[in-house]
Amino acid sequence: MNQAVKPAALAIDPAREAEYRAIRLPEDHPPVKAGRIGVLLMNLGTPEATDYWSMRAYLKEFLSDQRVIETSRWLWWPILNLIILQTRPKKKGRDYDTIWNHEKNEGPLKTITRAQAEQTMAALRDEFGDRISVDWAMRYGKPPVKDALEKLLAEGCDRILLVPLYPQYSAATSATACDKAFEALMQMRWQPSVRVAPPYHDDPVYIDALADSMQASLAKLDFEPDVILTTFHGVPKSYLMKGDPYHCQCAKTSRLLRERMGWSADRWKLTFQSRFGPEEWLQPYTDETVKGLAESGVKRIALVAPGFSADCLETLEELDGENREIFMEHGGEQFAYLPCLNDSAEGMRVIEHVVRRELQGWL
Repeated sequence: MNQAVKPAALAIDPAREAEYRAIRLPEDHPPVKAGRIGVLLMNLGTPEATDYWSMRAYLKEFLSDQRVIETSRWLWWPILNLIILQTRPKKKGRDYDTIWNHEKNEGPLKTITRAQAEQTMAALRDEFGDRISVDWAMRYGKPPVKDALEKLLAEGCDRILLVPLYPQYSAATSATACDKAFEALMQMRWQPSVRVAPPYHDDPVYIDALADSMQASLAKLDFEPDVILTTFHGVPKSYLMKGDPYHCQCAKTSRLLRERMGWSADRWKLTFQSRFGPEEWLQPYTDETVKGLAESGVKRIALVAPGFSADCLETLEELDGENREIFMEHGGEQFAYLPCLNDSAEGMRVIEHVVRRELQGWL
């Protein structure tokens, strides 16, 4: 009986693949660039300045997103435009000014995300040369996602990997970043092939990087924390009840990190910060937990924010500022905020790992 011949594993030489993919056009054809691969790192966003009107523009875009605020539009519009945008920009502008990168005149999230993209580009270029291009964009504010995609297309990237820089998935973060990219794709005549990197909340490389970073930060302290809080940005509880996986992924990250660090469960807590408005959000709340720990006699704590890929207002001003004050005012003695992975060696290890993993088959 004849047996089917199994072909040998295909391994195309990169030079031959480039030759196959080369575009040969008639002399009168408009110029076309193609055959390259793009990577777009996407983060939340930051205002362009700390003045009232810059803050107002940023907050209006952010708080008008129905992925973020799911309240019916007819009810939310007057609250946003007649109340929030009249008072909140000035207060948040003062908060941003305390953490602003005055040398570059930009928020730290922009400084760090740019550095993450530049380092990712350098690492991939060392290995893959000119075949790849890396850029970055913000869901709210500048640089916009649409402009970054168009830039990659102009550079000849007909395959693009979207990388939302959120370890844990939520419709209010990862999904809305992708929405903005898909919105731009809908307007393109020649769409690139697109992949979206999945959340990496339980990836061993991510957990190891968090642990290494935390251990290095803890070693610099002149005290040992009685309790460590892993604090994540909150979302309304109703989002969880509607099926958003964010809460479960945060809980898994916290558990895996605790196990990797070797801390007991009674000295390690999961909390959620940055609630907004009267609706119930994911609990326990970070600020109330910090206050309760201090009042119960806990004297030394450390906070870490594993859900943020880069330090920003919510970590530098809210955690290291507001929550530090809460703890000290209610009887605490020693407080530490442990920085995010940012563009450190540990942080870049995670981003490069995710990018390389998701580019398999393209490179």
